Amino acid sequence: MVVGDASLDIDLLVIGAGPGGYVAAIRAAQLGQSVLVVDKQYVGGVCLNVGCIPSKALISASHQYESISHASSFGITASDVKVEWSKVQEFKNGVVKKLTGGVGALLKANKIQFFSGEVMFISDTEARVFNEQEAPRYRFKHCIIATGSRPIELKAFPYGGRIVSSTEALSLPEIPKSMVVIGGGYIGIELGQMYARFGSKVTVIEGSDSILPGFDSDMSSLVAKKLKAAKAEIVTGAQAKSASQTEIDVTVTYTVNGEDKQVTADYLLVTVGRRPNTDGELGLDLIDIKMTDRGFIEVDDQCRTSIPNIFAIGDIVAGPALAHKAMYEGRVAAEAIAGQPSKIDYKCIPLVVFSDPECSSVGYSEKEAKEKGHNVKVGKFPFNINGRALSLGVNEGFVKIIADADNGLVLGAQIAGIEASNMIAEIGLAIEMGATMEDIALTIHAHPTLGEIVLDATEVALGHPIHAISK
Repeated sequence: MVVGDASLDIDLLVIGAGPGGYVAAIRAAQLGQSVLVVDKQYVGGVCLNVGCIPSKALISASHQYESISHASSFGITASDVKVEWSKVQEFKNGVVKKLTGGVGALLKANKIQFFSGEVMFISDTEARVFNEQEAPRYRFKHCIIATGSRPIELKAFPYGGRIVSSTEALSLPEIPKSMVVIGGGYIGIELGQMYARFGSKVTVIEGSDSILPGFDSDMSSLVAKKLKAAKAEIVTGAQAKSASQTEIDVTVTYTVNGEDKQVTADYLLVTVGRRPNTDGELGLDLIDIKMTDRGFIEVDDQCRTSIPNIFAIGDIVAGPALAHKAMYEGRVAAEAIAGQPSKIDYKCIPLVVFSDPECSSVGYSEKEAKEKGHNVKVGKFPFNINGRALSLGVNEGFVKIIADADNGLVLGAQIAGIEASNMIAEIGLAIEMGATMEDIALTIHAHPTLGEIVLDATEVALGHPIHAISK
């Protein structure tokens, strides 16, 4: 209880309880800091509540439905397969509740205070935290801002009714018979493909020449092929112009090849990127913190802002808006506050799309490695002659490894196929450790596993493949 308007003292104020914020708070507490975490919505942030975790739960459920519906290839006949959407939502909500409850327990176990409310800076060492019931003031020695991001809302497509963001798309009252997705990036493809597997007629409108524009074309083309097999329509090189909605549907007008066209669907999902949460009532202007024109907070290699005792991490600083990047930055910031020499080293940040097939990449692409002046050596090996992939009945995809031909150092990799999200970790570790292709080739990979494809791709690059015919 606060007496009058006196301030309470705390070592570290963490604003935001998402992956970056809660990791920073726990690491700081481990290092002896007294920590207060404030979040206006929920423990776990966007990722655990309305992002990464619930979307993957729904994606997993859609894979289960598809697998059961097509089990005949395994000699298994399943009839009258139905989706009970309310129970799918219960499964998703149960996963979210378990993980967010776990984070809450971790904060409590590390003696971290949690305040459900908002923050307003008074100065660079003092802030007021408030909700409808109370508004105490805190003096802090250090602060970590980890307020995350939100979906970008386009003026022509304001959210509401039949026009939804990724947040609302995770909790639709029913499986839509049809859906239009504006934006063929990873969020639009993950959610659009998920609904396509559940039977929705999906139309993807993308301004670039292909979906998943940040990935190599040989990866995005595999995903496009699976989308089309699910009767989805992909319109590339298109510009969405406007939308009109009724109580039961929404009509989107878009331009492609200079011609206006329209498509009507139950829902319109707009996924054109995310905006950093640095505006609003936080009061960053009151402490004169340096920011970019795009609303990102400027930080150094320890995540320190222009105000020495205030740090910023996650989606509100430059770089990809990824939970694992935020977690990494949270550890660095907490350790820097504790006086440790930790610094950011973005040597390789893995990128993953939970599409079908999954796509992942880490380090340099072949093009990027050449642009950096490397004499590039490439090894590529398909899933369709791997024993484990064939036994799983999913053989689309490949592993492509990029290395320096002069010294053998592993520079990067792209993986498209089942479990690509898990397989990419081996390449990330190889890059971080300065491993060579020989190091991977001399590592015994268990058989039969998908990990053997990494070994096979490496042996192709080295010129002595065992499971492929040398050209």
